[in-house]
Amino acid sequence: MSLQYIPDVIYDAGQTGVGELVDRLFSKLEKLNSGQIIEVISNVPFVSEDLPTWIKIQNHTLLDRKDFGGISYYYIEKR
Repeated sequence: MSLQYIPDVIYDAGQTGVGELVDRLFSKLEKLNSGQIIEVISNVPFVSEDLPTWIKIQNHTLLDRKDFGGISYYYIEKR
């Protein structure tokens, strides 16, 4: 059974590269309360390598990642 997460915020990063994505994500996470969830949508393949590491370094929780076609959905819980 797959868990469904209901995000408090959705950030569609589209073709945004990792550096800019992380900068914007940092700003968006600052506005959330601990325990809230943000869904990040990206269609840049190499984001899947760097984003989970950044999330871990920031002490947030990557709840799930789903891939559909060339689009990835990340569910991140703010620490």
